[in-house]
Amino acid sequence: MKKLLCTIMALTAIASMTISAKAGKKQKKLKIGIAKIVQHPALDQIEKGIQDRLNELGIEAEFNLQNANGDVSTAAQIASLYKTQKVDVAVGIATPVAVALANTIKNKPVVFSCITDPVGAGLVNDINHGYRNITGLSDAVPTVEDIKLFKELTGIKTLGYIYTSDEANSISSLEQVKEGCEKAGLKLVTQSITKSDEVKVAAESIVNRVDGIYLTTDNTVFSALPALIAVFNKAKKPIYSADVTGAMTGGIAIASGFNYYKAGLATGDIIKEIVIDGKKPSQIPVRFMTKPSDKDILLDLDALKDCGITIPESYLNQANMIFENGHLTNK
Repeated sequence: MKKLLCTIMALTAIASMTISAKAGKKQKKLKIGIAKIVQHPALDQIEKGIQDRLNELGIEAEFNLQNANGDVSTAAQIASLYKTQKVDVAVGIATPVAVALANTIKNKPVVFSCITDPVGAGLVNDINHGYRNITGLSDAVPTVEDIKLFKELTGIKTLGYIYTSDEANSISSLEQVKEGCEKAGLKLVTQSITKSDEVKVAAESIVNRVDGIYLTTDNTVFSALPALIAVFNKAKKPIYSADVTGAMTGGIAIASGFNYYKAGLATGDIIKEIVIDGKKPSQIPVRFMTKPSDKDILLDLDALKDCGITIPESYLNQANMIFENGHLTNK
């Protein structure tokens, strides 16, 4: 009995030493690359949300932040850089960057953020799980519902839409816009672009042929948003945006969409599941922002007034941001 007791005590001591060793073992500092296609408020908020979430979770990381400046070749160079530097996780914000990372990095996790159609972009086979070393978060927006609401609130009959012809997200969004116009009984006028310095010309080419314009989360269009706003504001025609961040400085009549900072936080949670919980990207389904608290609604009363539009009180009460007299107010 005494011998058995000694054995148990010895085993207990060994177990305690093992647990203490594990507890005292410091997690290694991770190398995390975060690359975005262009710099604008929405993508900047995603980037910040990712970093803040990982810091909140106590994940010590060295961040390598890169901006492709709207250039696909630069995105490919960033992917090669991350591969050479052997980052522990590579994060791609927007489709061209995410695709470049996925095509280049095969032996480390690749997490995409705010990809409208990750299946159409070839990043995953379906949304129920990741693919090999790839998973992430989608920023799919309710385009059909947005267009229906735009018509109800403004009475437009012809809708304008500008999209980037060589970006998978934009092509996918175009199909949604077509469906939305068909269901709402609207005529659609489109104009394609390939780079941001074409946005102003595209806006000028359609502004006199439409009653208003709808903006999806097209990064190339948003990188030249002030030019588009100037054209439509001068014509006193309303803009509806599926991205609220671009509307915070005025000029966009109606904006509704999810909060991009919260999207960054959610992307950080995905990274945590990989680096802390030990899950493989292929085990993690594509995430979506679906909670009511994830969504923001902004009404620009100045822009609406210039367009001769009055918003019903019931919808005014739903907005959590109001732009009026040149100032933004959060409810």
